[in-house]
Amino acid sequence: MSPTWITAFLDFAPDHHQPGVGFWQAATGSALSAPRGDAEEFATLVPPDGDSYLKVQRRRVGDDRVHLDLHVPDPRAAADAAAVAGAIEIVDRGFVVMSSPGGIVLCFVDHPASRVPAPTAHPDGSSARVVQVAIDVPRASYDAELSFWKVLTGWAEQASSVCADFRFLVPPVGLPVRLLLQRLGEDDGPARAHLDWGTTDRAAETERHLALGARVLAVHPHWTVLVDPLGRSYCLTEQSPLPAG
Repeated sequence: MSPTWITAFLDFAPDHHQPGVGFWQAATGSALSAPRGDAEEFATLVPPDGDSYLKVQRRRVGDDRVHLDLHVPDPRAAADAAAVAGAIEIVDRGFVVMSSPGGIVLCFVDHPASRVPAPTAHPDGSSARVVQVAIDVPRASYDAELSFWKVLTGWAEQASSVCADFRFLVPPVGLPVRLLLQRLGEDDGPARAHLDWGTTDRAAETERHLALGARVLAVHPHWTVLVDPLGRSYCLTEQSPLPAG
């Protein structure tokens, strides 16, 4: 069941879609594919090199969120195994849409991909890339959600050296992002997700994002929390932007 690739989808509320896609396209230095889907709701943030791992979706209803596509040889078989691990099936449309026990939407797809894009290089010599999907989980459901994603991916768990509430799930070499399971301070509620960047110069990367309309929410010793112009939160971290391995 371990995925051969993972894609992070930025899902936008209907009135956030156009400006939200514009911000993330500029921030990542990507091109935007032609729209696709029955309502032209999907598009890909196409990197200058390598295979895409960031995509966008216009939701019919609902707020901004992040969902994950897990690329597997047999989506139906992977979905059946995920259900045993605790996932809830939402719909099978050739790709299978499910929810984690904590409420994170995930899809099993069979699209091939294998080349991790290089980080975006800036004129000052720094570089940056989205390197992590952080799954934010309230205390009551944290252990179950962490266990679910460990079983689902088969990835190795790694403790954090900077925060006891972080657990990383580290993929094999050749995948574009790892997962961070973060235990929140709140007692209960749904899990949600955000994207984390790795950068060689956090201060310079912060200024670039501010110039695009982002705002800083908090500065921590090893990461900075920002929101895009529409209020979606994400982090700039001091992780390496280079692909693993």
